[in-house]
Amino acid sequence: MTKNIFIASAEPYSGKSVIAFGLINMLLAKTKKVGYFKPIIAQDDPKEKDLHVEAMLDYFSLPVNYEDAFAFTRQDMLHSANDETGEIINTIISKYKKLEDNYDFTVIEGSDFLGEGIAFEFESNALMAKNLAAPVLIVVSGKDKTASQTFKTAINIYRNFLLRDVQVLGVIANMVNPDEAERIKQALVNQLPPELMIAVIPMEKGLQSPTMQEITNELNAKVLFGEELMANPVDNFVTGAMMLPNFLNHIKENVLIITPGDRGDIIIGSLQANISANYPKVAGIVLTAGSLPDEPMLRLIEGLQTVIPIISVNYGTFETSTRMGSIHSKITKENTKKIELAIDVFEKYVDMKALDDKIITFNYTGITPHMFQYQLVKWAKSQKKHIVLPEGNDERILKAVEKLIAQDIVDITLLGDQLEIGSSIKRLGLSLDINSIHIHNPASSSNYTDYVETLYELRKNKNVNMEMARDMMTDVSYYGTMMVYKGHADGMVSGAVHTTQHTIRPALQFVKTKPGVSVVSSIFFMCLPERVAIFGDCAVNPNPTAQQLAEIAISSAESSARFGIEPRIAMLSYSSGTSGEGEDVERVREATAIVKARHPELKIEGPIQYDAAVDPVVGRQKLPGSEVAGRASVLIFPDLNTGNNTYKAVQRETGALAIGPMLQGLNKPINDLSRGCTVDDIFNTVVITAIQCQDN
Repeated sequence: MTKNIFIASAEPYSGKSVIAFGLINMLLAKTKKVGYFKPIIAQDDPKEKDLHVEAMLDYFSLPVNYEDAFAFTRQDMLHSANDETGEIINTIISKYKKLEDNYDFTVIEGSDFLGEGIAFEFESNALMAKNLAAPVLIVVSGKDKTASQTFKTAINIYRNFLLRDVQVLGVIANMVNPDEAERIKQALVNQLPPELMIAVIPMEKGLQSPTMQEITNELNAKVLFGEELMANPVDNFVTGAMMLPNFLNHIKENVLIITPGDRGDIIIGSLQANISANYPKVAGIVLTAGSLPDEPMLRLIEGLQTVIPIISVNYGTFETSTRMGSIHSKITKENTKKIELAIDVFEKYVDMKALDDKIITFNYTGITPHMFQYQLVKWAKSQKKHIVLPEGNDERILKAVEKLIAQDIVDITLLGDQLEIGSSIKRLGLSLDINSIHIHNPASSSNYTDYVETLYELRKNKNVNMEMARDMMTDVSYYGTMMVYKGHADGMVSGAVHTTQHTIRPALQFVKTKPGVSVVSSIFFMCLPERVAIFGDCAVNPNPTAQQLAEIAISSAESSARFGIEPRIAMLSYSSGTSGEGEDVERVREATAIVKARHPELKIEGPIQYDAAVDPVVGRQKLPGSEVAGRASVLIFPDLNTGNNTYKAVQRETGALAIGPMLQGLNKPINDLSRGCTVDDIFNTVVITAIQCQDN
């Protein structure tokens, strides 16, 4: 069985970084520790880090020191003498082996084939793969090639590796013309051995388009305006050298406008087009020849509410356009959107099961945080659900929706005014097509009257009259909850700007609890460094009774099993076993007995202290022979004060990711956010809500 794989190409700009990101993401869902090694890096300035290596280590938080992730720079290799080749290989093997010993699997990435010495680089890649006993995954570029040229390139590279006795695992044709993709794949399948994994990835514009920041860096430009939007992608560019009416006809989505600084008409026209509903989004403006707009023009731009990036270069317009055409986009650690897109593209076009069968699958007891998060997204995608987000104009919500839609995880309805939401999307520079989501304004919605009448019928015996029902249904929490109740959405996530009480009150009033469940409770998925634990209840019930604690434990165990974590329940208290006395300890002891009576199949221990629950050494000392002590995966806190403080202390002191709270016990999934939530918190909560919806 192999513990490594070598990603190799034989040409520059093949897009093998996309394969590297996708492969490592796939492997981290299968095994705890994945290493990354790039024997030769294209680092020209010794004071600066290789951008690709840095992005790989940073995005996945790989525990690999930067200096350990490579052996030589490209300049070192080109300037070495022939008689030093053996020493170079020995050094590479030595550095790699030290890395390999610490990881379950290591991804090795070949060199980049930039500039002179391409033939030398191919030989060195083949030599490294052979000496590291690493099977090769070949990546060829189809960019600007015919189907026949792409196919022949792949065959030639494959044969060249075979001639050097290097084992090939698979062949990936990347960046091919979408219209030729199927033809290329069929040709490769017909001509290459059946044991090879074959994949064809069509050209993805989002991966090829440089950002405004990349263009600024490449042109050594000065940023004048819009520094906060430098992540804007540039899909194409146009020279603004014509009259304004004619120029406006050339504006396309994510266009970069190149124009002299004295063309105030082009500059103002571009800014106006960017905010106009009748024109596509403008990525930015490059002012050429070092010329800047006059002072009144600068003052006018400064006063605009929405400003796109405007940069200044010393090159003339023609030279700037020429340089623009030679800029190749790079995936850097700052551009997480592009990394996520690379992973999505890999997952969409590469048969991961076939690839997994070729390399290795490790099975571990327990689950790591990265495995867990990977699995969550995979589960959510397996049965796409519809989630309503009542706080539609909150910036964090919109940024999370951008990620959710980009990864095609869920369908989304936002509540709020469509024009305001559209304006916010544009102001934030989000790559979110407003047509890809649903937007409802409760008071003007076509469902408003029906929802009001339904609420009145449900609550009239609670002294709610029709006028009150009309007023309540203008509240986004009531409207969103009614969407879920009526089946117009599968689940709801709210609380970014509303209190927990505001979020869940409507659900308690008419969604109600599941049969046999008397209490709504919550859990957090605590993603600790080496494992994922369930904490409950840390958000809803202040002082649960013994019966309620038992229900919380049972619901939490069901949630744990549903999300792939074997439930081993610790009923926490300030005492372990029979050593302690007192009203609080007895309440936990009684709750434990109730759970054992109702579900004798569950592994449960209580009362038990936190250290005895999670530390194997302490667990053996305090409760020898226990199935749970030292190995607890579900920790039930005796009250809200203890639970809420503990989860926050663990989160802050260990850097653990806390996903949740996820509410349990309701007939339909309604989940609450913290008002201090981050974009990632919203993203993760929507994902777990979508998975809950699948059970309904």
